[in-house]
Amino acid sequence: MTVTNSKFLSKLVSIRLLLYRKTNTNPIVHRYCSRVLVHSEVVMQCVRWYCKYGISYRDLEEMMLERGLKIDHTTMYRWVLHYAPELKKRREWYKRSYSQRWHLDQTYIRVKGEWKSLYRAIDERGNTIDFYLSHRRNAIAAKRFLKKLIKNNPSCDISIIDTDKNPAYGQAIKELKQEGKLSSHVSHSQIKYRNNRLEADHGKLKRLINPVRGFQSMKTAYATIKGFEVMRMFKKGQFNISMYGNRNEISFINEQVGLY
Repeated sequence: MTVTNSKFLSKLVSIRLLLYRKTNTNPIVHRYCSRVLVHSEVVMQCVRWYCKYGISYRDLEEMMLERGLKIDHTTMYRWVLHYAPELKKRREWYKRSYSQRWHLDQTYIRVKGEWKSLYRAIDERGNTIDFYLSHRRNAIAAKRFLKKLIKNNPSCDISIIDTDKNPAYGQAIKELKQEGKLSSHVSHSQIKYRNNRLEADHGKLKRLINPVRGFQSMKTAYATIKGFEVMRMFKKGQFNISMYGNRNEISFINEQVGLY
């Protein structure tokens, strides 16, 4: 190939990328997709499927290959880490209100070969409220989680908090009441069977986490679990998105990230 032809092809590729960027106005997609010209909807489909169905990145790579798309599993991994937190952040306006009774509990996940505490909360209807990932299981972690719940849900009038018999919860609730960040009228129940619903909910989340076989860092774990939790919230019907019709989940997600 001559130098002239090489320069011509290089210029042609540059023009194609420029036209692609002008027709696709989503700046987030450009970061990972402009060089390989993957359609934005394909990116979000990979993110949705991974966070929803409990499959590995290599399984997803094979599924895309059957559709004629050769996308490396490491590329999909980067997409999930970028978009999962975005989905969680942008859905806040559409979430339904929570009940006055909250259930708090913790489970464990592997991060870099070590067990870490995953604190989670649901209301009495089973709706996911939020989660918090901590290196340790103690009163400090429990207090931070409760502060996060209260801060992110200021309009919710909590009346009862159900937990297990871990004394860390009682200490955290007591300190927050003394600081005036939690109403003194909120009662604390430690009857074990009342948290059975949350224990079952842990199991459903773990089915999505298990194919990961351990996260490589706290940052990776946090970003990925955000995606898992958001897709489970869709399944529970926690968002007011009925106006989008039969494809409400797909249409809502694509609109939120600026695909149309």
